[in-house]
Amino acid sequence: MAKQVPSYTGTLRNHSLTIPACVSECSGIRIFGRRIKSLAFSTDVAIIKNINADAIIAVYPFTPQPVISQAIISVFVGGGGGITTGPRSVRLAIQSEHQGAYGVVLNAPTSDDVIRQIKKVVDIPVVITVVSAHTDIGSRLEAGADFLNVSGAAATPEIVAEIRRDFPKVPIIATGGPTEESILRTIQAGANAITYTPPSNGVLFARIMNQHRKAL
Repeated sequence: MAKQVPSYTGTLRNHSLTIPACVSECSGIRIFGRRIKSLAFSTDVAIIKNINADAIIAVYPFTPQPVISQAIISVFVGGGGGITTGPRSVRLAIQSEHQGAYGVVLNAPTSDDVIRQIKKVVDIPVVITVVSAHTDIGSRLEAGADFLNVSGAAATPEIVAEIRRDFPKVPIIATGGPTEESILRTIQAGANAITYTPPSNGVLFARIMNQHRKAL
């Protein structure tokens, strides 16, 4: 029997962003006692303040900057691993933990040696990004990676399924894609938690402005 969950949205906040309900189908990952099923992929503080995700995954196409993670609560922080790597990535991971991050996310090119160095100095989960089915998952886990962050675009469910077959117990965060159907495929493939990309501030503004124009 489905549970009936009472809901209240108010008047001013009834257009806040919500994670697709189907994300509740995944098991979640428990971190320091808190279960996380949904992560919002954003660094926009207005989006973050108005979305009901369990956590935020704050990665971006620039060198990691602590001033960004400092403004965000319940966050998985990018620690580099591509252009930014080595001792700098290690220092960023330490600072992320001190700021209260839930975990540090490393880019796919991160070397196993850097994973080992980071794992020696932080107590938060080290999350390595996986973008291809050809990744040597075993070496990543042996180096100390705690979770996998699968981001393989349309191939994500297939990559997750392959990893889950070979590593049945490894915690997997994965991008869910743009629809409930794609999210459910990723969950069914074995993802424990789903990363959702919300619409941008510009897209949301455009919707509101169109409504205003129609009203006038």
